[in-house]
Amino acid sequence: MSIDVAREGCIYTSCYCEENVWCLCDKIRRDYPDKIERCYCIFISNKKRAIPFWRQRASKREDGQVFWDYHVIFVYQPSDSHTLVYDLDTTLTFPCDFRRYYEESIKDDRHFKPEYQRLFRVIQAAEFLQTFASDRSHMLTQDGHWMSPPPAYPPIKTEECSNNIQEFISMEKEYNHGVVLNLEDLLEKFMGNSNNT
Repeated sequence: MSIDVAREGCIYTSCYCEENVWCLCDKIRRDYPDKIERCYCIFISNKKRAIPFWRQRASKREDGQVFWDYHVIFVYQPSDSHTLVYDLDTTLTFPCDFRRYYEESIKDDRHFKPEYQRLFRVIQAAEFLQTFASDRSHMLTQDGHWMSPPPAYPPIKTEECSNNIQEFISMEKEYNHGVVLNLEDLLEKFMGNSNNT
């Protein structure tokens, strides 16, 4: 049921998770066009732009915890009862069953301080490919140096726009990219009746 994509076969640049997911969406559109309608891009963030995440390769902790300002993952839902997560930054399997990814990487946030509770902007992959643009300026310091080296390929842009990444990272519902869900709604969408957290 999974899409046959190996981690090693994906385009990857550290600290550019949104572009890594865009490239994966593009690969699925080319190689598995019949499955693209069941694929999603999910931006994860909050108003504080500080989200705890676990099982991440960038962490030096045993549990893999990091705090990202935002994170982006690719999700494939081949059926209403089964969902897979493709996260190029995780130490978990690639892909990973959604329930396992939730339990080990996202985790229940009911005991988090309110400012650390996550929101999720869920966008269909085809829509993400058509609308996302980034000139990578958010990765430049005030004196013009890269915080992390950018991808070798040209920046992603659309015919209408060269930079709208902040609209995707923002969890304000005024931006019309996909739908913004809280954790409970996210689990209902991707785990449905199997959700017994």
